[in-house]
Amino acid sequence: MKNNFSRHWVSSTSPKKQRKYRTNAPLHIKRKMLSAHLSKELRAKYKTRNVLLKKGDTVLIARGKFKGKEGKIDKVYTKQLKVSVDSAKNVTKKGNKVPFKIRPSALIITDLNLSDARRLEKIESYGKTR
Repeated sequence: MKNNFSRHWVSSTSPKKQRKYRTNAPLHIKRKMLSAHLSKELRAKYKTRNVLLKKGDTVLIARGKFKGKEGKIDKVYTKQLKVSVDSAKNVTKKGNKVPFKIRPSALIITDLNLSDARRLEKIESYGKTR
């Protein structure tokens, strides 16, 4: 298989090709892959199912080692397609706390960071178009 990214690729049932697409995608496309589901209250308010993650959003971890913990997003790793949450940290042998990177599909957004006017405008426009 070639390592190049194809913009014309639509979909495939092959997991190998799906992983290849996500790995070789350029950053402006990878950024769009970093979205998570909204909580039921936010879903009813904004009339959309998911929103792109941003630093400062409050999320609930729905799966994995830190399931049930809630915290704010510390950092978004666009290249790795992962996010670190302040309440999810691993402890090393030395006792240092290291951020644990979580996939966005394992998160549920409970509160949005609406300090950015463009983001607020975009999120509020979701309900008007549907």
